[in-house]
Amino acid sequence: MPYTFTRSSELFQRAQRSIAAGVNSGIRKMEAPVPLYFTRGSGANLWDVDGNHYLDFQLGQGALLYGHAPAGMADALGAQARLGTHWAAQSELELDVAERIQRMIPSAELIRFNNSATEVVSAAFRLARAHTGRRLILRFEGHYHGWGDEGLVGFANPADKWGDDENPARTHPSKGVIPEVLDQFVVARWNDVAHLRRRVDAYRGQIAAIVFEPVLCNTCCLEPVAGLMSTIRELCDRDGMLMISDETITGFRFGAACAQGYYGYKPDLTILGKAVGGGTPFAALAGTRAAMAKILSGEVVHAGTLNGNPLCLAASKWCLDQVIALGADHPGRIQQLGRRLMAGLSALAAEHRVPLRPQGPGLIFHAVMLKPGAAEGPINDYRDYVRRQDAPRWAHLRRCLLEEGVRAIERGLWSISLAHTDADIDEALKRAAVAFRRHAATWQAPA
Repeated sequence: MPYTFTRSSELFQRAQRSIAAGVNSGIRKMEAPVPLYFTRGSGANLWDVDGNHYLDFQLGQGALLYGHAPAGMADALGAQARLGTHWAAQSELELDVAERIQRMIPSAELIRFNNSATEVVSAAFRLARAHTGRRLILRFEGHYHGWGDEGLVGFANPADKWGDDENPARTHPSKGVIPEVLDQFVVARWNDVAHLRRRVDAYRGQIAAIVFEPVLCNTCCLEPVAGLMSTIRELCDRDGMLMISDETITGFRFGAACAQGYYGYKPDLTILGKAVGGGTPFAALAGTRAAMAKILSGEVVHAGTLNGNPLCLAASKWCLDQVIALGADHPGRIQQLGRRLMAGLSALAAEHRVPLRPQGPGLIFHAVMLKPGAAEGPINDYRDYVRRQDAPRWAHLRRCLLEEGVRAIERGLWSISLAHTDADIDEALKRAAVAFRRHAATWQAPA
């Protein structure tokens, strides 16, 4: 029988009396039929307050590269908690973590810590503007750089507010943003090298930095086309701009040197979040010595009461050691598991005549659900994704999967953790077979 969520529904009703809108992050309201409440996790497994068991491919929005509640991390956190949770001062732990990041990422010559990637984005933009004396940041449609005023400019414009192909609109999805913030950005389309060159040339001498997700994971799962990374590096070197790689999602998932090592480029600044703390509130700004110079001189203010928190550092040290220990085997194993899961989902889609086309490198991928009549083939940019993705049908299948105990991110992203096994993939596909059968029998397109 499909899962039911009685207790989660009761708790959500209760939450709305004390928590604004009942959740502490707006995106969590997307979960249907109700935002779920969980009691515990272990490895690739998760249990909710109704006793339902899930094979988890959401993984804390990608933060849990190491799975749920790994014993080694719990021991590290417990040991540190007994020594102290916060000093607002230095500890040897911050050297341990910073030195590990230096060894793992060639571009990480110097590091600063924060508590969230949204904070790191703000620091990176401030640093880029101080470094260059320019105000504009070039970013790409569909890329997410935190929920701050600057991080969401041009993120996911609705189709009626796209602007034309050559001049993507600079809009913001939130009210309350200072209007002048929009004027600090140039928006370009992802994976169009010629278009990028034209956008940079149109604002030549005014752009401080180009920022991007190396694999666009916040809108579909779009790897960079051939020549894109080298073009960004070339343009930044030509015009004195900083290249900012936002590795909040990709960091350490794609190997010890992150996506920049996997795809072979060297940015000036790197934004690290999620996996660097393994589920603790921890993030880092890493960069070349030249790019970090204004922090060294004190001309750029970078601060935070909880920066370098020893609890988070203890967790990060343990996490980084897991990746280091895997050596060249990472990310090969999780990539193999992910590709097997993608192939299994594709086979179920074909069997039940569901237009699902999983897309991505395997260790992370997106469930593309094609609209009726949509073209086949890879999706490469945000606009193409919006035109082809059947969001209501994916939401229906996603709920069927959830009710059979297979959990992916609401927007369609699936992540593989180091805790997943072949047996977990087998079980997920077994459960998914039931979900696909029920979806195929009950799906009705909106009138």
